[in-house]
Parts: sequence; structure tokens; C-alpha cells
Amino acid sequence: MPVDDLIRIHNPARTAELVGCATPATPREVDRAVAAAGRAAPYWARTSVSERASALLSAAATLEAAARTHAPLLARESGKPLADCRGEITFSAAVLRWFADAAPGLLADRLIDDAQGRLTIRQRPYGPVAALTPWNAPVVLTALKLAPALVAGNALLVKPSPLAPLAIGALLTRLAEHFPAGLLHTLHGHAATATHLVGHPGVYKVAFTGGPRAARAIGAAAAKALTPTVMELGGNDAAVLLDDALLDDDAMDRLVLAAMATAGQVCMAVKRIYVPRARHDRFVDAFTAAAARVVRLGDPLAPGVSVGPVISAESAARLRALTDDALRRGGRALPLGAVCPSTDTSAGHFVRPALLLGLDERAPLVREEQFGPLVPVLAYDSEDEVIARAGAGELGLGASVWSADEERAFAVARRLDAGFCFVNTHNRTGMSLRAPFGGVKRSGHGREYGAEGLLEYVQPCVTHAPAAFRGGGAGMAPGAYPLPADPPGHPSRE
Repeated sequence: MPVDDLIRIHNPARTAELVGCATPATPREVDRAVAAAGRAAPYWARTSVSERASALLSAAATLEAAARTHAPLLARESGKPLADCRGEITFSAAVLRWFADAAPGLLADRLIDDAQGRLTIRQRPYGPVAALTPWNAPVVLTALKLAPALVAGNALLVKPSPLAPLAIGALLTRLAEHFPAGLLHTLHGHAATATHLVGHPGVYKVAFTGGPRAARAIGAAAAKALTPTVMELGGNDAAVLLDDALLDDDAMDRLVLAAMATAGQVCMAVKRIYVPRARHDRFVDAFTAAAARVVRLGDPLAPGVSVGPVISAESAARLRALTDDALRRGGRALPLGAVCPSTDTSAGHFVRPALLLGLDERAPLVREEQFGPLVPVLAYDSEDEVIARAGAGELGLGASVWSADEERAFAVARRLDAGFCFVNTHNRTGMSLRAPFGGVKRSGHGREYGAEGLLEYVQPCVTHAPAAFRGGGAGMAPGAYPLPADPPGHPSRE
């Protein structure tokens, strides 16, 4: 591999620092990896679910033990604060354990033997699965594909983002030791590598997390090969505060970090905040005070830093352009939090967190997913109005409702156009391993987390003996249509 083809990773907090390099996989290497996965998958599928779960639990222990040693590398390549990186790796181990514990029950054969006949439904793995993961949470978003895919009996080929491939690549090398040879592969590269992998005839399912531009290319390559996909794409999540929402310190601290964690570069981060017009100014004061407590911009390795740089110069330039556009439209920017004195913000891709006031839905900062630490606050006058405004646009990943009345919050949440709606929190503090996560509209299809996240990696296969032909019977005329069966829970016909 020529040196010029290496993927060079520079620290987004100190761009002069070379963190490391990754070697892109050639098309021939992709072919070899897919072939090896194809050979390993049938053997792995024949092992018991309990054996597969045991291997996953061993991998979880390795992952958890690696949190402290690998977190600094993740921080240096992604710009995420060190504490967040440790938390991500530790949580990823919990993901593996959850799927290992849930798999025996969820993947067990279902047997129905009654007056209509005998029916067995078994869950069959796909075979080799391709997982394409992003840079902003590379470990946990890989774990959410690795755990269900492997415990279900598939082989897995992971292509990490070229923006942060180092920590996840090192961790996958260690995790692969817990599984049969050829079952788990890491393939670094850019768009050409992804397209070759996704379109490979030896790949039978594709899991992708990322943005819409890449999703269209991946979807097209998968469609050409007739390969099914599960996709978790972007979101323009609205946080809707009702007129009885608490504005106390705990709630405001939680809301601030729901918007600013990972410098706002999270698909399910708060992207827009809607507040009743009568409470607008009080909310802004409370949010600004909370940011002064919890937002500290700086180098991810520095103690106490909660917000690091954005991932690239391109991202920083785009966010500055969105701010400039908002100001031209008459908006006002309120800087948030403090800057760590030891950080040279000119040395990296730093963007000062800010609230943007005085905008409406026509502003790109409101209409589009900004993916950065800039959050518009918008006033509204009625519940019907805010539900319509929050649901406008093509994206529908997450949303949140904030209210002192939980029943009222759930009633409003049912009307919001989102795949996952949080109540009185948002982002990571509102997630649950048992709760399926995914979007509606252009925010993707399929689900991660929960039972639904596991069932994405299996196909139900059926064996059926109709009662009419059991024991040599011939109770139906040749070519006849079967009588409709009563649905589950329906009173039997007299």
C-alpha cells in the first residue's frame, strides 16, 4: 500500500498532531474478507444461542477492561471529552451483555400445535452482514450492530468511518479473539470501500448509521444487489417545553448537555427548543445559567472539559456559515459556558456553543440538522401550533416533551412525528437498552436497541404441517385455499 493511500488522523483539538494512520482495504482484501465470513457463518449459525451468548459476554469483559486504556485514543481522534469516551466504551460493554442475556429467549423456536396443524417458526441468521459505522460514537454504534448480529449467528464485516477509525479498529481486533476465525472483520476505507462491500454478492444484510448523502449511495449499491438494509440516519430533534415544564437546575443542566454533548454532533441531540412565548425570557435565563455550570469548551484531554472541538475544518466552517446566516436574518447569538484557559482554540476546530434567538422555521439553522453546538430557541403560542412546527420537515428521529404532568407529556408525545420521544430528558440520559430506537420519514428505517434491534439480524423461517394432512388425512380438495384462521386472542368459532 503506497504511503499516500494511508488514512491519516489528526487531532481535531490540535490539528498539527498526527494521532495515527489506518490502511484502506483494497477491493481484493474486501473480497477475501467476505469469502472468509461466508465460510465462518454457517458453522457459527449451527452453534447454540447459549454458546454465542457466552462468547459475547467474554467480549464484553474485554471491552469494559479496555475503557481506560483506549479512551484517550478515542478522545484524540474524535474530539470527544475523555470522560465521555470512557463512558461510551463501558456502555458498549453493557450493550453486548444485554443482547447476550436477551438472545436465548428472543431467538428460541416458536412451536404451535393445535387444531389447525403444527407450525414451527425459527429465526435464521442472514450470513455475512456489513456494518458501516460513523465517527461520532464509533464504539457504541458498532456494538449496537456487532452484538445482535453475532449473537443471532451471523458473521460481521465492519467498515468504520475514516474520520475516527483508530480506537474502534484496535478494539475490534481484540474482540475478534473471542469468536471463531473469519467471523469478525475490520475493513478501513472511504466511499469506494463502502460501495464495494455493500454491493458484494456475498453480503446478505447491511446496517448503516450516518448521514443522508452516504445513505443514498449505500442504499443504491445495496438495492442493486437486492440486499436488505437497516439505516439510522440524521435527526432535527425538537425539545418541546410545555407551559408547566420545570425550569429548575437539574432539568436545565440535563437539557443543556442533551444539546451540547459531543459538541452537538449526535443524531439524537436536541437541535431545536420550543418554549411558550410567555416563558421565553425566563427559559433563556435558566438555560444560560445552566450552561455556565456545565459547559466548558476545551481540549478533550483536559480535566473538566465537557465540550470539545467539532470533527473537521469543514464542519466548523459550515457552523460559522449557519451562524452568519442567522445573524443576517435578525437573529441574536448568546455565547454559552466558558472556555478552558489552557486551550488554544485557534489550534483546532473549536466552535463556541451558543443559543440563537429571534429565528423562525425559514432559517437553515432551524430547518436543517446543524450537527453542532448551536441551538435555536423558538417561541410558540399553542400546543397545536408547536406540534405542527416541531413535526415539519423530512426528518423524524427523536423529540422530547418536558412537563410536570407525565400523562400530558405522553399525550403530546403521541402527536409528535418522531421515532423516539423522550419525556423530561433527551439524548443519552433518556435511552434504554430495552427500547427500540430509530426514525420515521427520512430519518431511516429499521431499529436498534431492544428486541427489535436483535430481530433485524434474523429471518423467520417456517415449517408447517396443516391439520388436514396429518396422519395421512386428505381433508382438503387438491388446490383448495385454506380456511382463514382466527387471529390470536379471537374467540374460537362455535
